Amino acid sequence: MKELDRIHVEFQAKGENESFARIVIAAFVMRLNPTMEELDDLKTAVSEAVTNAIVHGYQEKDGIILMEATIEGNVIQVQVVDFGAGIEDVEKARQPLYTTAAAKEHSGMGFTVMEVFTDEMWVESEKGEGTSICMRKKIASGN
Repeated sequence: MKELDRIHVEFQAKGENESFARIVIAAFVMRLNPTMEELDDLKTAVSEAVTNAIVHGYQEKDGIILMEATIEGNVIQVQVVDFGAGIEDVEKARQPLYTTAAAKEHSGMGFTVMEVFTDEMWVESEKGEGTSICMRKKIASGN
């Protein structure tokens, strides 16, 4: 059984930090020797989760995003947490094209993208407390 490896990163909820989160996850998963497709899928899913926290969780105001990731065997799990507005109806929010920020040209596809690019994705949220998005992806060529 392979040892569990973990990272924990906190950063400001600013749009420019979305690329930082992508780079951190890319660097962390590289030890599993992912294909370019696996790497791109993971970075895209993380990007969507972080953008969701910035736009919907904090409504583009100050806040902290917590990103934790673990690798066990050839599976990476990423959790993105905000302590913002929370989601009143998670099931409704997960419907394709549903958005609370239509005026800002957001397509409402964030959760759908996360689901498509990972093997598992689940959301926990409480109105006024924040949201936790957890994603799991198996890396086929993992060490």
